[in-house]
Amino acid sequence: MPRVIHFEIPSGDPGQLAEFYRRMFGWEITNWGGPVEYWLISTGPEGEPGINGAIARRDVREGTRNTISVTSALKRVVEIGGKALGPTMAVPGVGFHALCQDPEGNIFGIMELDPSAKWTPGEGSGR
Repeated sequence: MPRVIHFEIPSGDPGQLAEFYRRMFGWEITNWGGPVEYWLISTGPEGEPGINGAIARRDVREGTRNTISVTSALKRVVEIGGKALGPTMAVPGVGFHALCQDPEGNIFGIMELDPSAKWTPGEGSGR
């Protein structure tokens, strides 16, 4: 059964917000250092219940967004009344991610896990 595997918190100042969550919960938060501003959050030791997440520079996001682990589900989202909000994007070493919207306008992500995923600038993901 598909499960929530990741969360994202939108922010106007990710570095400052990272400090808040470090101080509030003791989370380990580090800047990913990739082509977009993205701060990875480790909420606790591997093997304990819970999920990890990230703080991302605010764009059109409103509220925390969850990502659900799936296998090739983008087409199904559209078939049952949702929307694909863009193409599938490769996340190097993790898998293929797409943003979607449910019939009531809630935004969520889906991720097909694939550690061999590679991102090449200017190319589609092929998914």
